[in-house]
Amino acid sequence: MAALAIAVWTAGNWATVWPVLVTILAIVVVGGAGWGLLRAHRLAVGRDRQWRAQEEARARELSMTEVDALSWQDFEHYVADLCRRDGCRDVVVSGRSGDLGADVVGYLADGRKLVVQVKKYAPERSVSSQDMQKFVGTARLEHGADVALFVTTCRAFTKAALGLAVRQDIVALHRDLLGSWVKGAHLETLIPLNGSGGGARRPPA
Repeated sequence: MAALAIAVWTAGNWATVWPVLVTILAIVVVGGAGWGLLRAHRLAVGRDRQWRAQEEARARELSMTEVDALSWQDFEHYVADLCRRDGCRDVVVSGRSGDLGADVVGYLADGRKLVVQVKKYAPERSVSSQDMQKFVGTARLEHGADVALFVTTCRAFTKAALGLAVRQDIVALHRDLLGSWVKGAHLETLIPLNGSGGGARRPPA
């Protein structure tokens, strides 16, 4: 009976009811279309971000092909040149064994002393905790580093090595970050990424 009453009332007031029904239907259609467009947009943005990330990774890796061809001695000089490019001064390459972890030494533009350990490793290798321990033991005590930077061509630091780097404020620059540096990222933007590593600012000498 209720359904019949509603039907009778609707028929008798159709002139009033149909615009409301049309409006509701339009809202449903537009809302559904809008949701579909929003979902499609989000999927497109997600795919675009994924593509950009893949292209960025490929570009970084391509930028590393020439680095991979360098000898370890040439790689040390190359890292020194990157430091100079980014405004470091008085940059010196040790170029000898027994340097106690200071392969490259210089000063950032704000006067902080930079000490760099450089390891030319195969990409599939990892920097070990022992490697990091040696650098931790000399970077500040022996060389007075304000910023201690460990640069490697391999893809990763072991969990223990990275944990030590973070605790001891060592900037750990693995292959991907090095690739970004090679491509033009400024050293100052890379310093905060692995370990705090910022050091206290000192006025230029």
